[in-house]
Order: sequence, then C-alpha cells, then structure tokens
Amino acid sequence: MSQTKVDFWVGLFVLLGIVALVFLALRAGNLASFAWGPTYTVEANFHNIGGLKTRAAVKSAGVVVGRVESIGLNPQTYEAVVRLKLDEGYEFPVDSSVAILTSGLLGEQYLGIEPGAEDRMLANGDVITYTQSAIVLENLISQFLYSMASDRGSADSSSTSEGVSP
Repeated sequence: MSQTKVDFWVGLFVLLGIVALVFLALRAGNLASFAWGPTYTVEANFHNIGGLKTRAAVKSAGVVVGRVESIGLNPQTYEAVVRLKLDEGYEFPVDSSVAILTSGLLGEQYLGIEPGAEDRMLANGDVITYTQSAIVLENLISQFLYSMASDRGSADSSSTSEGVSP
C-alpha cells in the first residue's frame, strides 16, 4: 500500500471519529432533536417550574410532540411563562392541561400534555390555562419533617400533661 492510501484511510477514520463525537455531544446536550417540520407555539403559566430547562421534551402519552422553546417570568403575576413549540402534526383541544413531570425518581423534567375534550384546537399564540406546577422534592421532604416534628411535639405534650397529678 502506498503512503497516500494509508493517509487517506487514517484521515477518513479520524473524520468519522470527530463526527461521532459531535453527534454524541449534541445528543447529551439535548440539541440533536431539532424540529424540521412546521410547528406552532403556545404558552403556559406555572407557579413553580422546578428544574425545567429550555429544549426539554413536551410529551403526550409518552410521545415527544414538541420542545420547550423559552422560559421567562411574567412581571405582573410573578409566574413562570413557558413557551412550547409543538409539531403541527399534533393538535390538542383548547382545554388540554400541561403538567411538569419527572423521568424516574430524580430524572430530567419534561412537560406532559393531557388532551381535553373541546372541539376547538390550540392554535399559534394560544395560552394553556390548566397547568400543574413541578413537585419540588425538597419541599416535600421539609413538609414531611415538619409534620413529623409537630406530631412528636403534640405527643410529647399530651404525655407530660397526662403524667402530672393534681
């Protein structure tokens, strides 16, 4: 084999390795799933979005139907405004609801759309009014610990008052 053929094959192998690394980096950063088809945009307001990020999946029945385009804060209501970019092939009734869900126990967060029953479908620029904010694990743990402490405090006070004789 001549030197030019060896250089060609080594160069091709290195180029394929670089393409594979770029592909893996895009997949890990959730950037590889661009919407190539036509889309429409809707908004939803949440009290708490937890760890939701832009480009997070929007799913219905486990199928990815869009992505989170942007997240902002409404200065009048102090609620998070989440803009969703949905594939045009998927239409949802105007009374559909959106919830922030988590993949697994501590996985990434995504939006789940539960279709409603209305005849009119969501259109570009509509606002989804039925939303369920994220469940923040730290808040649940603190509420549990607070309730355990208050139960223990009331049990301790009742046992000490019963043990005292007049």
